[in-house]
Amino acid sequence: MTLTEKDISNLEKLKNKAILITGGSGFIGTWLIQLLIWLNDKYHFNVKLYLIARHATGALDTFIDSRQDIIFIQDDIRNIREFPKDIVYIIHAASSPDNRIYMSNPIESMNIITDGTKNTMENALLLEKLEKIVHLSSGQIYGTLDSHNITENDFGKLNCNSITAIYPEAKRYAETLVNAYRSLHKLPIVQVRPFSFIGPFMSLNKPWAINSFIRDVLKTKNIRILGNGKPIRSYMYPTDMALWILNMLANGKNGAAYNLGSDMGISLEEVALKIKNIVGSSVSIETLNMNDDCSEFVPNIDYARRELGLDIAVHIDDALLKSIQWFEKNLV
Repeated sequence: MTLTEKDISNLEKLKNKAILITGGSGFIGTWLIQLLIWLNDKYHFNVKLYLIARHATGALDTFIDSRQDIIFIQDDIRNIREFPKDIVYIIHAASSPDNRIYMSNPIESMNIITDGTKNTMENALLLEKLEKIVHLSSGQIYGTLDSHNITENDFGKLNCNSITAIYPEAKRYAETLVNAYRSLHKLPIVQVRPFSFIGPFMSLNKPWAINSFIRDVLKTKNIRILGNGKPIRSYMYPTDMALWILNMLANGKNGAAYNLGSDMGISLEEVALKIKNIVGSSVSIETLNMNDDCSEFVPNIDYARRELGLDIAVHIDDALLKSIQWFEKNLV
């Protein structure tokens, strides 16, 4: 991992502080942990890291076994009755955007988001040293929009009659709930809305096109595009993702909402071609045309650039290359 002197300086506020991450076993949590312990080891940040998760899985399990600066609390965030008193910063990230979870168990899934967020806010009220909460929401709360250049003030429709609305509707409610706590109790809260990512430690069994492309090409040398290849997406590499979140934690404006993602839109057809070029000419691409989806889901990140001085350091070509190289070594 490489950071500039400016990057390190921007995170100085986190030095010698206790940070709580809820949902630390997920993809985002894993990368936040990696960046924070790297800052501890290389730049002597002396951050004490509390993690709350129901299970210590994958990379998280390795970190817990080997680190003295990590305190793991194995529990459901909804059951926690009191946070450790020395916590200064909170990153609330306890939910997964995998829509299969919400379709198979929609009521419990909504409760995890809504009740987990409420309990986090209630416990935060008791922290005398609290300086900032980052609430990780989702870019999906914007709903259906005509433009792919989605700013923090753009909101479209969500079809509440569809089971696919479970996750974004719950996240919309959670944002509203968090804002109510900020308004009524003056909690210092920043909303962060993640879009799409690709990189190491992400499961290739997730139901997203880019994950499926990489999984299939490494196993079968064949990429299947289920639709027409026209949807436009963007992908942020996790080193950028983690750095942005920590910047928003340290320097984000109380009450602000920031998009988190890359603004470099690319069609799924182009993604497949880039993967083919990386892996080799023997790769075949099959477009099945099972739907005519032409949707666009790309954030406008001008606000984060302007207010926090953030930008994309890893281009999509490098993100794909780094990801494929990692998965080639670690795919089982």
